[in-house]
Amino acid sequence: MSAPSAAGAPRAAVLDALPSPLDSVADSREAARWTLASTGAVGALLLGGGPLLAVGRIGDWAHAAWAGAGLFVALLGIAWAMWQTSEVLVPPMTTPEVLTSPALRGLREQLDAAPGYYFGSAATDVEGLLRHRRIATEISRRIPTAGTAERAALERGLATAHRNIARTDPYLRWLLATAHAWIVREKLRKARRHTFLSAVLVIAGAVVFLGATGR
Repeated sequence: MSAPSAAGAPRAAVLDALPSPLDSVADSREAARWTLASTGAVGALLLGGGPLLAVGRIGDWAHAAWAGAGLFVALLGIAWAMWQTSEVLVPPMTTPEVLTSPALRGLREQLDAAPGYYFGSAATDVEGLLRHRRIATEISRRIPTAGTAERAALERGLATAHRNIARTDPYLRWLLATAHAWIVREKLRKARRHTFLSAVLVIAGAVVFLGATGR
């Protein structure tokens, strides 16, 4: 692959000088860890000595079934919240194909609204940014079976594709970093919604359990 052009080098320097979108990933995961810790504390409280002492006040099988169902629902809510929140801590695989996935529709809307800010003069959309890589791949596949004259033309085309790849690579790296941070942020938002719903389950289960053992 050839070196970036003189015009491409300043663009790469400008992008590298900006704060990386990956800086926000650590904050998102730290928020997820705090959520996991607080959820685990609630689970420990539900499994503490209080419920065991309350079970001793149950006098029949009907109330025992209600108490067991309430405790099960509450613990199910805890497990659900912890499972969803732990997904934030799993590093996503961020490849160029991710940029065209439905999960990043919101990001692509931002790219379409201000393409010059994200792509500069290198491209006008994500497809244009990836086009040179696809061209280089197709040329590389044809070279081994090409004749002498065609091979020379293909090698010149491959050199041109490599120069274009070097020119667009800084923008691609920036977009992949942005996409990675975007995916982690969306996972955190989803975990928050599920944590709220699981809290409803925990409260409902606790009310049923306390109602059954209170008799």
